[in-house]
Amino acid sequence: MRLVGVRVMEERGSAVAEFVMVVSLLTVLTLAVMQLALALHVRNTVLDAAAEGARFASLADSGLSEGAERTRDLITTAVGPAYAHDVTASYGAEGGFPSVQVRVVTPLPLLGLFGVDRGLEVEGHASRETLD
Repeated sequence: MRLVGVRVMEERGSAVAEFVMVVSLLTVLTLAVMQLALALHVRNTVLDAAAEGARFASLADSGLSEGAERTRDLITTAVGPAYAHDVTASYGAEGGFPSVQVRVVTPLPLLGLFGVDRGLEVEGHASRETLD
């Protein structure tokens, strides 16, 4: 009987310690998943803005500068101006057809919206529209 009493005394407070360790682990895991979701959201938003800018620049009455500006506006509105600095538009060929490419190089968020500068690069493509 006395041995049981000693064991009870030795395990006193272990539930609190286990709770703290498990909650800490779950908190870190939850924050990591949320950060991954934020990084994917930024990537998808920037990719969609690049594609929309390419479509805008590919219109017959529009040009490369208008497509790049449209991309910058969309990124600034959705994510912030820090993500819209390096936007370039150019003409090229995609699948043998004339096209417009809009390329965006932006930070990759690793801790909140702060992260690796120039860590994410996306391109949007659209077929050029002509009046011929």
